[in-house]
Amino acid sequence: MQSPEASTAATTPTQIHLALANFADEVVGTLARLFAYVGVLVLFAILALAGLGQLPSFRDDEPAQRPGWSVADRSHPAFAVSRLDSLEKTASYAILRHPEGGRRDVMRWASEADKPLAELDIYREGGEFDVTRPATADLAIQMGLDAAQPLEQAGLIDTKFGAVALFRPTGATKGACLDYLKRNEEPALQISGFSCQGDALPAQRAAIACMLNRLTLLTSGNEPKLAEFFAHAELKRRSCDTAGSSDWLLGAANAQLRGAL
Repeated sequence: MQSPEASTAATTPTQIHLALANFADEVVGTLARLFAYVGVLVLFAILALAGLGQLPSFRDDEPAQRPGWSVADRSHPAFAVSRLDSLEKTASYAILRHPEGGRRDVMRWASEADKPLAELDIYREGGEFDVTRPATADLAIQMGLDAAQPLEQAGLIDTKFGAVALFRPTGATKGACLDYLKRNEEPALQISGFSCQGDALPAQRAAIACMLNRLTLLTSGNEPKLAEFFAHAELKRRSCDTAGSSDWLLGAANAQLRGAL
């Protein structure tokens, strides 16, 4: 018959093993719940990043690409063009932003048949601006032509922003649309676009000059130099003459700008 002391000695190790087993089960259960909780948080984070389009690529065979321009739906228009007889309303106003600071405000007009009539692109340069890229590189694309389409200079017009260079497709026939380009160093600003208004060259030039003279600044944000630039330009504003007055043209300069780019 087993003594009480032996029975107690046999029971004690068994209770210890049970206690340790229960403790191990609790630890495993706690860790399992913790991992599940963290996993849910990670899943929510991945879904949030994917929804914002910010999910990075983890594929080794894909080179890292710098983000480009994107539509800024929440930004407010910074410019406006007062009503023109030939361009009664803006068909569209798009704002594009670049992560390195650039901003483009693009106004576009179209006919009732959705045929492009004119475009005005105000580009405020940021860190993405490439000084080695020709200023006229995007003019053909803006007009809906092939990027390789050669352009020829079509003279200058006088506007409240100063002289603006005109361009047209090389060998273009009468009535072809005109591109225009104005660059400013301080503030760093580029105004460009095209116009298909007018049947003859003088009328086309006058239509572009009229549109630029009616371009106004709605808000400069945190850019006092931009506000100053438009304030000075407004002092030089002239009335429109859609018939194509010779006052719009810089005849001497036009003679020097003939020829293909």
